[in-house]
Amino acid sequence: MTKFKRVALATTCLLLTPAAAFAADASEAQWKFSGSVRVRYETVDDQVRPNFNTQDDLWSVRTTLAAERRQGPVTLFAEMYDSRVYGADRRSPIGTNEVNTAELVQAYAAVKLKSDALGPVNLQAGRFMLNVGSRRLVAADDYRNTTNGYTGVRVDMAPAGVKTTLLYVMPQVRRPNDIQSLLDNRQYPDTENDDLVVWGGVAARPKTIGKATLEGEFFHFEEHDAPGSPTRDRDLDTFGARVILEPTVAAWDYEVEVVGQTGTVSRGTGANDPTLDVWASFVHADVGYTRDSAWKPRLSVELDYASGDEPGGKYGRFDTLLGMRRADFGPSGIYAAIGRANIITPGIRLEVAPNKRLDAFASFRSMWLAADTDSFSTTSVRDATGASGDFAGHQLEGRVRYWAVKDRLRLEANALILAKGRFLQDAPNASKNGENSAYLALSAITQF
Repeated sequence: MTKFKRVALATTCLLLTPAAAFAADASEAQWKFSGSVRVRYETVDDQVRPNFNTQDDLWSVRTTLAAERRQGPVTLFAEMYDSRVYGADRRSPIGTNEVNTAELVQAYAAVKLKSDALGPVNLQAGRFMLNVGSRRLVAADDYRNTTNGYTGVRVDMAPAGVKTTLLYVMPQVRRPNDIQSLLDNRQYPDTENDDLVVWGGVAARPKTIGKATLEGEFFHFEEHDAPGSPTRDRDLDTFGARVILEPTVAAWDYEVEVVGQTGTVSRGTGANDPTLDVWASFVHADVGYTRDSAWKPRLSVELDYASGDEPGGKYGRFDTLLGMRRADFGPSGIYAAIGRANIITPGIRLEVAPNKRLDAFASFRSMWLAADTDSFSTTSVRDATGASGDFAGHQLEGRVRYWAVKDRLRLEANALILAKGRFLQDAPNASKNGENSAYLALSAITQF
């Protein structure tokens, strides 16, 4: 048992200790069981990412089963994820983001306490999922077929009305990761250890700038080589601030998030690769207006910037750590071309919600490289000379979701067209199969 696991076990015991004090007054224990099954069909034509099939079709199935027991202030929770794919081959863009079979992603104990100084306090220890702040740095991805799990300790409190989350966790390493095991949907237990650790937190104060919430964040991310798993030995401090005014009907809303990143990283995974100092940054900004009409349309303009690596002695490519991409940039899955790295992208978005069962959005964005000698976003397409320019192209995407059976069966369609710019056509390792890339995903999820 690693040192961190011993600490986590001891903390869990401490969390459960207050239960004895409340046992006499606690109501009878309440059990709750739930689950879901999501079936998705994905197809991509003229794959942007090199070294994969030009055209691919994939079926994915994600099943979850959860059990929760509540007694007074104490909650025990466990959830299993079973994520599988069908129809892939050795050149399909699949990995542990698509396959993770029969894994206990969550198994934690939590206790709610009261404190005059700290406000309501919730302590949590064990295995759990995390969605913190804007979810751009630490999240449990939901669009993807698998999710991010974390093992450790989390504390939520609200001193002086400031909503605060502190955490010390080890991200779970999904296994196996060899292509044949993934194609066979083989089961192998995930692991966590102190070779990969994240600690830090988020503090948010409502109504600080007018009606807007002001939020500050800091995360330390540290990884080291493990037997059979060489890494780039990232040692990163990521810090930022966010101001957000949530959308409301017949009103303007906005969000601005600015993030800086420092630390060190190895140039590669080799034992003798040089260590580089890091200075990277990310900015997201959007402003929108929701009209007071039947469909509640919200029209917004947005801008995202994530730095890339340029020649010189420092490393400048922004690392989004364990953040999500779907809400800002587009689908992951077998597309997964656009993410929070080496990109400048203004865009416009229209969202509608005709009723409680139906919602949809469409967005259009243009994309440039922040550094024209680095690989563009998450495509792995690169021209180290910079001779292919910095214009990547235009992306048009949309999504429709509909509750066919309220709270039981939801249907979803995602569609996207990427019109390639000069860079994605001329870079040395760019796909030469066409000027446009297309992606379609159809899914159904049932909850019980």
